[in-house]
Amino acid sequence: MIPDNPEKGFGKRSLLDDLIEYVYDGYDCKLILIGDTAQLPPINLEISPALDEKSIEDYYKKQVICKELKQVVRQKKKSLILKNATDIREQITKTNYYYPKLATNTEVIRLNNGEDLQDALESAYNNEGVNNTTVLCRSNRRANLYNQQIRAKIRWQENEISTGDMLMVVRNNYYWLNNNSKAGFIANGDILEVLEIRETIERYGFRFAKASVQMIDYPEEKVLDVILLLDILSSENPAMTYEQYQQLYKEVGLDYKGEKEIKKRIKEDQFFNALQIKFAYAITCHKSQGGQWQNVFIDLGYFREDMLDKSYLRWLYTALTRSSKKLYLINFNDNFFR
Repeated sequence: MIPDNPEKGFGKRSLLDDLIEYVYDGYDCKLILIGDTAQLPPINLEISPALDEKSIEDYYKKQVICKELKQVVRQKKKSLILKNATDIREQITKTNYYYPKLATNTEVIRLNNGEDLQDALESAYNNEGVNNTTVLCRSNRRANLYNQQIRAKIRWQENEISTGDMLMVVRNNYYWLNNNSKAGFIANGDILEVLEIRETIERYGFRFAKASVQMIDYPEEKVLDVILLLDILSSENPAMTYEQYQQLYKEVGLDYKGEKEIKKRIKEDQFFNALQIKFAYAITCHKSQGGQWQNVFIDLGYFREDMLDKSYLRWLYTALTRSSKKLYLINFNDNFFR
């Protein structure tokens, strides 16, 4: 997902600006952008700028050729997950914003009570593993509640953060990996397993942990000794706020007061570059984009009928298409089913 607005605190240009400039700075280079217009766009936008043909033509003065991909590769052709997702996509295309009529079987399973949910999660963890299972929510607050319950009642992890915890990085980080590493950098959305928590530290008005972690998607990468920013773990914000970023920048800067190239020293500081992370057992649908899991649990959360609009259907479509094997629907009322 490529927004066209810059992140606060990280310059005035957007990622899309930089990407297009970088590609077309080369000789006879072309850029291929792939996406699904039925999925969730970047927050507060109606469509991803990277998929907006007219915007790219008008703003960047580029010739755009559009093609539609129709072959499904995530689910089997006869998958009921795919059938449900396709039906919702057609609703979005036709602007029919009514209850989708979801079909269920042993592949798409409806869960209506906490006991069944816990049993299903435990079974998924035991059979396919924690890495192949996720819970998708509509808000960080809801995801936090799930993470707390999963850690306490299924994973039996009582400390704030523990060895064996699965974490999701929530902001790109270019500090902890060598330039010659295969991953290149630790990306927003990367999953880490905590191998060891060596020390927790309070500094600069924030809380940190010195830890050893393994990148799940890059098992060939060596174990990384990193610093984790703990304040984001249970925050209802998706990552550090602009105000928090400025506070950390200011406080770290006091350590280098009077030194030359103070800005450079701050940006090379290990605490300033601490990994921003959340627990990865339950995440928001926006954070799930680009990922897939064998087992996906979708939490309906707070829902009223007047919330059933294009935005909601795009959220549901995006959530459904994260699953490659089994889909669990949590607390969906009868109106959602055939």
